[in-house]
Amino acid sequence: MPGSGVIANVVAVIVGSAIGLAFGRFITERFRTIAFYALGLSTFGIGATMVISGLMKADAVGSKFAVLVVVVSLVAGGLIGEAVGVEAALERFGRWLRTIVMRIPAFKAAGEGEHQMVEGFVVASLLFCVGSMTILGSLQDGMGAPNLLYLKALLDGVASMALASALGVGVGFSVIPILVVQGGIALGAHALQPFLTADVIREMSTVGGLLILAIGIDLLDIKRLPVGNFMPAVFIAGILGWFFR
Repeated sequence: MPGSGVIANVVAVIVGSAIGLAFGRFITERFRTIAFYALGLSTFGIGATMVISGLMKADAVGSKFAVLVVVVSLVAGGLIGEAVGVEAALERFGRWLRTIVMRIPAFKAAGEGEHQMVEGFVVASLLFCVGSMTILGSLQDGMGAPNLLYLKALLDGVASMALASALGVGVGFSVIPILVVQGGIALGAHALQPFLTADVIREMSTVGGLLILAIGIDLLDIKRLPVGNFMPAVFIAGILGWFFR
């Protein structure tokens, strides 16, 4: 059934986040810090792998514009994001999210800050919604072949356990962009298939990898970057990937 892969992915993230939150309560601050650094290293590694893989694929097919697409996408996307105020909107979402969640006694005791909630939401959303498996899996799901998204659901479910145990309840709310992104692609699969070419997917994954890498830098306490303001860069990369295909 078209869309069953998206549903499976959403359920897996909800269940994984619930398990992670349950175990996260028993982790002391000392071990939570180590978990943060472990997630930071893992996130940094995932982002770096996506960037290197994207550039190597571009080189393999003889693309001369791969680096130019990355630079233009990040600059233009960052300027658009800053003008629109994406990062500020995420912070407002974090405050609203914290207000809602803190009404629940179990979460109130945990005392999560809004920054942690936003961080958990953004980290999980980028990890679960950016990448070739997301786009290809959603396209196939929309055409009645959900097997790739079933595999992704399993991977995301395991990842959400680790993320939620360290970053908190914000990870669970990543199901919202999963529904929007994967559900949107699945619903429009027949119309989007001609436009989501290998070049488009590659460029979007490469720029998305850089944003994930930036989150890793933040989790490692190296530098706090306004990752939210760079999110439009992923879509600009897709447009440029289509133009320079």
